[in-house]
Amino acid sequence: MDDFTSISLLSLAMLVGCYVSGTIPLAVNFSEEKLKLVTVLGAGLLCGTALAVIIPEGVHALYEEVLEGETQSVASSNPRADKVVVLGEHSHSHEHLHAYIGVSLVLGFVFMLLVDQIGSAHVHSSADDPESARVASSKITTTLGLVVHAAADGVALGAAASTSQTSVQLIVFVAIMLHKAPAAFGLVSFLMHAGLERNRIRKHLLAFALAAPVLAMVTFVGLSQSSKEALSNVNATGVAMLFSAGTFLYVATVHVLPEVGGTGHSHSPTPGKETAKGLSKVEVGALVLGCLLPLVLSVGHHH
Repeated sequence: MDDFTSISLLSLAMLVGCYVSGTIPLAVNFSEEKLKLVTVLGAGLLCGTALAVIIPEGVHALYEEVLEGETQSVASSNPRADKVVVLGEHSHSHEHLHAYIGVSLVLGFVFMLLVDQIGSAHVHSSADDPESARVASSKITTTLGLVVHAAADGVALGAAASTSQTSVQLIVFVAIMLHKAPAAFGLVSFLMHAGLERNRIRKHLLAFALAAPVLAMVTFVGLSQSSKEALSNVNATGVAMLFSAGTFLYVATVHVLPEVGGTGHSHSPTPGKETAKGLSKVEVGALVLGCLLPLVLSVGHHH
């Protein structure tokens, strides 16, 4: 199976999975405890996938491109060139690439931070408006924020597909789905609670479900085109994967875990009053399992 067929099938599976997950609240009542457990597991998978799979693969892609390019360049100019010269060139390029690793991770994290803050500011700006205007604004903001989150996940899947590593693609896909399925469920539940018509809810759900697959395909095609143009200094796949790792870490640690843990963004609970329930032992176990699972699955994966 070639990479294009693989990303096409994964994108289709993601589209169907997200949409079907979102239609569950329209049909049946789902246990809140079970949904929370799946969400915690998904958060752990996002962290584990970012730290144990995406970041190592992104760094490897960055260095592999430069090392191969410099080796070919030195060999073509002087087939008998001493290895010390090559090592010197590599050392210079390594210093150049260190910046790309940190910058890509931080930009991914900051990007999702800005998305959340812009969405929150938009809702808060309507605080003095009538209640109906505030609710209508929150509906659009919630959907738009989740669509952008899903789009960032699509970038991760597209970058993973461009590595031609099946195991990496599957791990990233599972991590995204275990996060997106509860997100679709939560989006529809929120819109139903806000009183939105079912037909409009389905449109919001479809926009959310399409975001990740579409961006995955666009990212894959864009990175394939970039590789054909033979980027000399930076491997676009590596940068895209590191950027997506930053978004994964933000979504898991700032967006998902505080919500399911009941802690929000508050760091000063009122004395004598329990404001944060925290995670149960089972949920902590699910979180740890989610963090370790990508690491276990990546064992034996050699380049």
